Amino acid sequence: MTVTSRTRRTARLATTGAFAAVAALALAACGGGGDGGESGGDGGGDASGLELVADGTLTVCSDIPYPPFEVEDAAAESGYSGFDMDVMQEIATRLDLTLSVQDVSFDALQSGAVLGAGQCDVGASAMTITEERAQNLDFSDPYYDSLQSLLVPADSGVTSLDNFSGSLGVQQGTTGQSYAEEHAPEGAELIEFPSDGELWPALQGGTIQGILQDLPVNVEHAKADSSYVIVEEYDTEESYGFAFAKGEKPNLLAAVNEQLQAMRDDGTYDEIYDGYFSAEG
Repeated sequence: MTVTSRTRRTARLATTGAFAAVAALALAACGGGGDGGESGGDGGGDASGLELVADGTLTVCSDIPYPPFEVEDAAAESGYSGFDMDVMQEIATRLDLTLSVQDVSFDALQSGAVLGAGQCDVGASAMTITEERAQNLDFSDPYYDSLQSLLVPADSGVTSLDNFSGSLGVQQGTTGQSYAEEHAPEGAELIEFPSDGELWPALQGGTIQGILQDLPVNVEHAKADSSYVIVEEYDTEESYGFAFAKGEKPNLLAAVNEQLQAMRDDGTYDEIYDGYFSAEG
């Protein structure tokens, strides 16, 4: 299965409505910064004034597992790895902070509840930037482009969403759920699950007959078990962003954006990206 190349998809970011909306939000947030300090430039930032939950620590909330973006990993410094976690670890290191990760439900994260309650500093959970979410959250600059996809048993006879029938699993509160609600045929019964940690076993156990969710996650499942295949991809022009409590952490938002750009400029972002995604899946 081919994962869409970073170069072609990222070139489209500047023209997306989501990017324009989020860029405006980010600029407004940065302009309204209080008495906080500024982050450093090329690795080694100033963590003063970042409105952190705990001094010296970047506390990240994420819905885990969601491979290849976030998985438990005893060998990792924070106890977690994956694309999101590795990017967050690099940002924390550049800001001279310790990374701490908390596992939370995606629905509570994307609604803004856990961030608004001050449980963590930032949400890093393969979260698509949407206008609806931006009403309750501030987003970083986009850091990843994604597609939706349909994963089914290889012997199911299903060739597209149009001829799918039976129980279709989706993750609650996600853009995959929204896409399925809008496009699934009448013969499909949508069943919501709190996370991929429940979706994948449900498909393997026959409780559901398909999963509609982010392409990279379904690619991981298809790689792990060849009796399941991705039969269709959906270009929904989605971009992921790191999430922050609305209007509450302008300095941290600015620091994360600065470090993301520094990582792109010095090649670190590409190194992390290539460790998880390649032109040939």
